Amino acid sequence: MSVSPPASAEPSTAGLVRDDAEALELAARLAQRFATGAAERDRERLIPHEELDALSTSGLLGITVPRSHGGADVAARTLVEVFRLLAAADPNIAQIPQSHFAYVNVLRENGTAEQRRFFFSEVLAGKRFGNAQSEAGSRTVQEIQTRLASAVDGGFVLQGKKTYSTGALLAHWIPVLAKDDRDRLQVAYVPRDAAGVTVVDDWAGMGQRTTASGTVELDQVRVPADRIVPHHLTFDRPQLHGALAQALHAAIDVGIAGGALADAAEFVRTRSRPWGEAGVERAAEDPLTIQRFGELAVRLRAAEALLEKAGAALDAARADLDADSAAEASIAVATAKVFADGVAVELSSALFEVSGTRSSLAETNLHRHWRNARTHTLHDPVRWKVQHIGRYVLNGTRPPRHGQI
Repeated sequence: MSVSPPASAEPSTAGLVRDDAEALELAARLAQRFATGAAERDRERLIPHEELDALSTSGLLGITVPRSHGGADVAARTLVEVFRLLAAADPNIAQIPQSHFAYVNVLRENGTAEQRRFFFSEVLAGKRFGNAQSEAGSRTVQEIQTRLASAVDGGFVLQGKKTYSTGALLAHWIPVLAKDDRDRLQVAYVPRDAAGVTVVDDWAGMGQRTTASGTVELDQVRVPADRIVPHHLTFDRPQLHGALAQALHAAIDVGIAGGALADAAEFVRTRSRPWGEAGVERAAEDPLTIQRFGELAVRLRAAEALLEKAGAALDAARADLDADSAAEASIAVATAKVFADGVAVELSSALFEVSGTRSSLAETNLHRHWRNARTHTLHDPVRWKVQHIGRYVLNGTRPPRHGQI
């Protein structure tokens, strides 16, 4: 466990992404770069400081900023594909900015004109949002005990402790989820180096080892009133906040599955031995191995198709948002997430089945795919998503507006 200093290099100049095609091109190029060294970073638990700075300076972190503020305002389909590409290379790097985009969306939903002007400018300059939302020790994960108390000078004071704070270690701003004096949900945007903020690098999960999802301690942190966004208003109306956040998680799962299958294919082509009864020279010529790869590829393509359909549903709902379109988008995302959850675990496990004993050697570190899949898919239970899908299909019951579907 260690208490870490503020985020590394301040991105001095960030590129400006102009459209969806450029965003996808950049993501593909960065993914190729991030794939190199992903196994070593996992093995040695090397936090990806340089990689996150590259992500900042590329301009990708600003692609959901509205065009009226100078951003590309890319489609949801594009955003989820960006995350899938990054996750196939290194799902740790993909997970770190997931909260960044969620909290850019909080500003889009309920930020004032001045808040949007200021923070969208920060994002376009390459500044990163982390998160401080989850807490340990409460009865359920939805209960928030961190308090945002009114101060005599018109500002506020934060007091609390957050866990699983992915992105906070490498952030420039930490959005903090807290309850105010009237028990309403608020988001306080706090500088990473603000007095009273301590980020502890104590994440010790078996997978997603370099997301630095540690603890944030908030001790009498002063927050000006103009850094507070009334997040409770988000859920008083039809919204896509939860669906968008969940779609990015689904994209990470699909990316993990794709990365696992690609590494399995490379291993079988270059290192696996054929089974004697196959009567072939190379493992890649074994008809039963070929059959299994075909089955796994079908599963992966289905997950990719559901993810694309979820992104399209988000875009359609954003163009004509009401209770029905919001519900339809949430169900489409939930469907993609349920399927992606199982596929990520299945393919990262099947990797060993098709690759053979050598693939289990510690030196290959191929087990990182399964560890990453199993850890990331614990984010929230898909069994509840299945419940909401069933209720919607059978009885037309819209899913709840709590930001997690």
